Amino acid sequence: MSEHFISRQDAESDLLSSAAYLAERISSVDGHAEAILAVVPEYLAKGNVDVAAELANTVDDPYTRDRLLTAVAEKCAELDDDEYALQLADAVEEPGLRSLALERVALQKAAKGEFEKAREIAGSMHHPDGVLAGIAVKQAGSGLDSESLATIDEIEHAGAAVTAFIDIAGQRLKSDDAENAIKFLELAVEETIDIEHTEEKARAFCDIGSGFTEAGRNDLAIGAFDNAKTSAETLDNMHRDAFLSLAAQGLLRAGSIDLADRTLDLVNDKTHIASCLLGYSREYWRKDERVEAVDALEEAYVVLESQRERETRDSKSRYRLFTSIAAQFAGFEKGERAIEIAEKILDETERTSALTQIAAILTVRKEDEQARHALRAIVDDGNRVFALIGMSDGKEKNEERSAAIELLDEAATLAESVPQLTFRAAAYNEIGKRLQRFDETSKARDVFELSLNAIVQVRDESSKVTAVASLAQIFREAGVELSDGSREAVKSLLTKAG
Repeated sequence: MSEHFISRQDAESDLLSSAAYLAERISSVDGHAEAILAVVPEYLAKGNVDVAAELANTVDDPYTRDRLLTAVAEKCAELDDDEYALQLADAVEEPGLRSLALERVALQKAAKGEFEKAREIAGSMHHPDGVLAGIAVKQAGSGLDSESLATIDEIEHAGAAVTAFIDIAGQRLKSDDAENAIKFLELAVEETIDIEHTEEKARAFCDIGSGFTEAGRNDLAIGAFDNAKTSAETLDNMHRDAFLSLAAQGLLRAGSIDLADRTLDLVNDKTHIASCLLGYSREYWRKDERVEAVDALEEAYVVLESQRERETRDSKSRYRLFTSIAAQFAGFEKGERAIEIAEKILDETERTSALTQIAAILTVRKEDEQARHALRAIVDDGNRVFALIGMSDGKEKNEERSAAIELLDEAATLAESVPQLTFRAAAYNEIGKRLQRFDETSKARDVFELSLNAIVQVRDESSKVTAVASLAQIFREAGVELSDGSREAVKSLLTKAG
């Protein structure tokens, strides 16, 4: 880590260079790795693989270094620098990650239609099935169906072959070719029977069933979801209920309410029962059966609320589901009920997430008073800032430009009182990005300067780099140049880093 690749001069004139400059000077092994992990993806987005590779090689943590080299190798393959891509992939030390790096390089070649190069790389791998599946999908997308089927025949693992068939069917559905999609899904069914791993088999049947439903063959979908149920019933682990829940939802979408309810009756875990009922409610709403939708959603909430702590396998999943149910009530035109449920969520993070989503949904629905009610229920100013940003997005969806900008102005004013500097900077970044999108260039410039001034005060070095790299991404995507005020803030950042 003694050699530095970014000069002070470059760092003063470019945000990404300044982030890299700061990252290079972090002495902590973990902090340096975290900072480089934030910077390298931006260099790859700009196509600068040389600097990305050099920075990746400075990381002492072997796992992080291998992950970064894998990403750089993949980008090199995308840019047709195949020799360098393979060189970097070979430099990955951990065998599993080295195999992944080679697979990603090969898949880039397959995506470009360079099938021979992809096959050559696959030939050097112990497990080439993922690459062969990628080649087959691309061949089918190019109209080479017979070649695609021949490639799939080479795949040893049935699961990879099934994935290829499902992906090809997805291509056909996107191009409104349901007839051919069904043919590939039927091939997937035949191949799925040979999958030995029960969980993988259940998941495959669920995916196939969803494909049949989209293709308009509910009869075949019901068969696939019933097979998923049969496979899931044999499981004796925590995944059993998850797959049964998915199968029940699929059966309902395919039109078999009786089979769906019988499958749901097999589910024991209340979180998964509630999740399934949430899926039911969305399907009823899609069919314009609104009373049934609200009833199913209420039942989902009652079931989840009745789950005791000793019955709960995963508290985080349970709280996330409360959030989803609350937000869905807002989507079902039940704003007051949504807020009521959200305020009862015990986990603060999920409670805030629920209220933030509800405020945005109600804004889109033009229920501004109720949206403000949800906003006021959020305790922390920083979280309230992001809720205002979400409400602004709602106004933008409704093509209410002036109202959207007013909410961003309100968010920017409130952000001044946020004590957590990285949180404040992140808020300014999101506000500035949207103002730039609205062509409010002057306002955006001022907000970006406020972001940089907040970042200057951040003490944690890796957090500082991550914040600068995030702002650099926004500048790149929006085509923003550093203002004079921003340049001064950058100089202050670099001076503090020595």
